[in-house]
This record gives sequence, structure tokens and C-alpha cells, in this order.
Amino acid sequence: MEGPIRLFTAIALVSLPTVMYGGYALMGVLREKKLTEHQRGMFRAGHAHAGVLLVLALVALQILGQTGLSVTARWIVCFLLLFGVLAQSGGFFLHLAPGKGELGGRVTGAGAVLLGAAILTTAYGVAFP
Repeated sequence: MEGPIRLFTAIALVSLPTVMYGGYALMGVLREKKLTEHQRGMFRAGHAHAGVLLVLALVALQILGQTGLSVTARWIVCFLLLFGVLAQSGGFFLHLAPGKGELGGRVTGAGAVLLGAAILTTAYGVAFP
């Protein structure tokens, strides 16, 4: 493991405890019952997406390391994964703010596009070494 893959694997691993803490925070928010049902749903969705997508990123990074993609392409895929995870999960958290639902949907959608580009580029690297 070298270069961007090493760096972004470390970033993803360090990020996992923040998601774990988010689960703890979610329990507190649910106990206090200060959020609406919609806000609770968005908090859960953002938290769940963050955890699942970080694990997906860790797997994708390991696969990326086995491809014949150039170092530049690997850097691009790593940044797409990072910003895709942040945008897709973060968009759900934007829904928590009053009047930010539309923006949250756009950010979540943009994250999906970034993640799709990262995964398809990795798949290309696997298919055409």
C-alpha cells in the first residue's frame, strides 16, 4: 500500500470512530426527543450512510491498489471517494436544518454521483489492467 491509497485508508480508519461517536450521540438525541420524526429519520440516515460508505471506501481502496490505474487516477478516485462519502451522508444532516431540505437533497445526490464515478473508475481499472 502506497501513496494516495495509504493516506486515504488512514483517513477512513480515523473517521470510523467519529461515526461510532455519532451512534452514541444518536442515542442521546433519541432519548431527549427534541427532534421531529423527520429530523430523527435524517439523523439516522446520515449516520447509517456514513458508516456503510466508509466501509465501502475501505474496500474500494484495497481494490484500487490492485488495479493498473496511474498514480494520478488513483489520487482522483481517492478524492472522489472522500468527498462522495462526506456529501452523501452530509446531505442527510443538512435536512436537519430548517429550510435546508432541498440543499440537503442536492448534496446527497452529488455525493452519489461522486461515489459512482469513483467505483466505476475502479471497476475500469480492474477490468482493463
